[in-house]
Amino acid sequence: MSSSLRRGTLAAAVIAFSIASLAACGAGSDAQTLEVKPDNAATSVGVIKVQNALVITQPDVKATGPAVISATLFNNGTTEQTLDSINVAGEGSAQITPAEGKGKLTVPAGGSVVIGGKGNASAALSSPSETVLNGSVQKVTFSFSETGDVSLSAFVVPAESYFSKWGPSDIPSAPATSSAPATSPSESATGSPSASESASGEPGTTESSSTTATESASAGQ
Repeated sequence: MSSSLRRGTLAAAVIAFSIASLAACGAGSDAQTLEVKPDNAATSVGVIKVQNALVITQPDVKATGPAVISATLFNNGTTEQTLDSINVAGEGSAQITPAEGKGKLTVPAGGSVVIGGKGNASAALSSPSETVLNGSVQKVTFSFSETGDVSLSAFVVPAESYFSKWGPSDIPSAPATSSAPATSPSESATGSPSASESASGEPGTTESSSTTATESASAGQ
């Protein structure tokens, strides 16, 4: 094979590879993410897509504060939709609060909304039951004004490490709460010896009276 023919073959191979790469990029981010499945739940129904859905609990397993749902909502349609509810199976509906703090949570046409994290919308379960365990999987249903229900299975994780910035903003002070009862009995226990000392003071008072009486008798003699 001549050198010119080899160069032509190599150039054709490079062009073919470049076209294939551009075609993959042109297919959108989904074409690339299909190669690596994310750990977080994702699904789509019609024009609505829900990605990175998680149920995030308190960082301290002994805490009894709220849990939150974190997710990113995409609306690929031509009209906006409102998120009417988020339901966790067996737990009821989460309280949804838009980033603005009032009104309904709206997913704009051709846009997206992030739920969870500072400055974003939030969805909280005020009193999650013991079944919402870290490492478990919970069925979460997002209900939209036009698309309807979009359900998926979301992992439950504690608000630690990376997830701390997406977790509950209302975190009870578990150590302070637990130390308060421990301090009170300790103080009571400390108070008991004081009462005991008071009791021991009574014999001391009796001895003092006896000594005074003896001294008075001696003086009389």
